[in-house]
Amino acid sequence: MKLLFIDDEQTFLKYISKRLALDGFTVKTTFSGEEGVEAAAREDFDVAVVDLKMPGIDGIEVQKRLKELQPLLPCIVLTGYGSVENALESGKYNAFKFLSKPVDMDTLVETIQAAYEYRKEQEKLAAGSSSESSEGAGRDGAVKKAFKKFRKLYGVDK
Repeated sequence: MKLLFIDDEQTFLKYISKRLALDGFTVKTTFSGEEGVEAAAREDFDVAVVDLKMPGIDGIEVQKRLKELQPLLPCIVLTGYGSVENALESGKYNAFKFLSKPVDMDTLVETIQAAYEYRKEQEKLAAGSSSESSEGAGRDGAVKKAFKKFRKLYGVDK
């Protein structure tokens, strides 16, 4: 499973990514919201874990941009500043779950796995409603998806 982990606390991020790698996850780490969005524009991820409070663009804005780039990407919001207001704001962008720091590793791993299962269910639903069934649709669809990501990243789409 391929994770995108975005957090400005570098020591915490290095520790958590090593722990997740030991559990068999492939982890891409970024230290800012901007870096996380750029990474999502370049490659697909199965689940994102996003810190809420970061310099530059915050976790809520990151979620919004990630959803534009990868609509089925579940986002787990992780923060040391947990509040009902923040959870509600994150919910606007369909945060899969809102976890407070310090987070228990078992809880984090279980939540990531649940988010991945949810994503697989959403992909099945999306595939069932897709009308593209021609033989070359997979390759053409990937090219169109990448083109759309770049258009949104550079503000060409409205």
